[in-house]
Amino acid sequence: MATVSPARKAAFDVLMAVERGHAHSDNLLRGKSVEALSSADRNLATALVLGVLRWQIRLDWQLKSFLKRPGARLDAEILVALRLGAFQLLFLDRIPAHAAIDESVELAKRAGHSYAARMVNAVLRKLAAWAAENRALVTALHQDAAAVAPRLQADDARALSPATELALAEAHPAWMVERWAGFYGLEAARMICRHGQGQPAETVRLESPAVEAELTSAGVKLAPGELLSAARSVISGDVASAAAFHAGRVRLQDEGSQLIGEIAAAGSAGRGAGNLMDLCAAPGGKTLILAERNPQARIVACEANAQRLAQLRQRLARYEGRIECRLADAAAIEDDACFDAALADAPCSGTGTLGRNPEIRHRVHAEDLPRQAERQRAILRSALRAVRPGGCVVYSTCSLEPEENEQVVDAVLKDSPQARTIPLGSLIEALENCGALTPSGAERLRSCVTHGGALRLLPGVFRTDGFFAALIERTA
Repeated sequence: MATVSPARKAAFDVLMAVERGHAHSDNLLRGKSVEALSSADRNLATALVLGVLRWQIRLDWQLKSFLKRPGARLDAEILVALRLGAFQLLFLDRIPAHAAIDESVELAKRAGHSYAARMVNAVLRKLAAWAAENRALVTALHQDAAAVAPRLQADDARALSPATELALAEAHPAWMVERWAGFYGLEAARMICRHGQGQPAETVRLESPAVEAELTSAGVKLAPGELLSAARSVISGDVASAAAFHAGRVRLQDEGSQLIGEIAAAGSAGRGAGNLMDLCAAPGGKTLILAERNPQARIVACEANAQRLAQLRQRLARYEGRIECRLADAAAIEDDACFDAALADAPCSGTGTLGRNPEIRHRVHAEDLPRQAERQRAILRSALRAVRPGGCVVYSTCSLEPEENEQVVDAVLKDSPQARTIPLGSLIEALENCGALTPSGAERLRSCVTHGGALRLLPGVFRTDGFFAALIERTA
């Protein structure tokens, strides 16, 4: 029997679990089976999984042209084996074509599809021959997919709109890209897509400046963050193996996510800040920022899922006595006017995180947005009930979709005459003045404040995920 490398076997298993909707790739890639691999195999498995998920739409489109029956429905195992082989042939120059093809065929056989394995072999060999003949085109695609895309399309496909052409070239759902082009312009949509196809920046938050020297001595090379004085970009080295990481003195957290925590902390600082609530707290990164920036505050951190609550309690254990971790549905908080401020970082479609969570593009559909928005409105109403008159709520998401952002805020305010929005420009100034924001970061963030006073971070403007945040005050 032919062999399959541990990295490809692990990648196949992860992709199959994602294809069946069993789990998210980031959790699976941190699972025991992947962690047990050697460092080199773990890195290859991760590259294969994320690469296939990011480029799946275009891989499927290109593979289709080499199928005898392009409209045939393929079993999931065959699809995943084809995608794995195609990604290696088109994107990984250092992997020999025979290795990519032979091991994809063997994966199909081991999955119980011996007959279809012949088709996998034939299709991938045709793709390999095409890639060899068109190497310059393949290389150009990696550098500027949107510019080269028309040369890949059949004559009957040349009438595609610019947004749809961009979607195919950058392997994003056309409905998403068309929306982004309509809301933010075609160039912004292109920037969002390119960010979604790249490896996300690895960013950490330092508990204190002294931790940077500790990480440097552990072989981790850092660069200043784009926005926050406590953030650093990891240039090289393994943060997760450092003693400071295991002790909680440094933590991995997207800089945009850190910014939401800083905004919530700054919004609460001028309002007594004795009692704070984080309605959707897990995994706890933003809760930690609230605690660090408001050392005298009592914080209630809510989570609706018991398993995630247990993980949250473990992460926040050193703040026991100051932070109460509570099993609670954020949309049904019973506290009335008990808190000075609240953070409602609502569950959402996650379209601002496609670089970090590439499978979201395959799972989210336009018809999901109204359902998400209904729950988000309930969470925001719950948060406003929980704060006292004069208190404030920071509502945030990692979505790029107006239905989950401005439209949620507008709908709740329409039904809540006792609430009003406060432009976030004042908080940006406060964060700059206290040294939380870098001067250049503060200046660039001002251009991200919307006409309505909310903050919108589009992926690609900074090296962050996409976020939306609005500050709302309860007036009575």
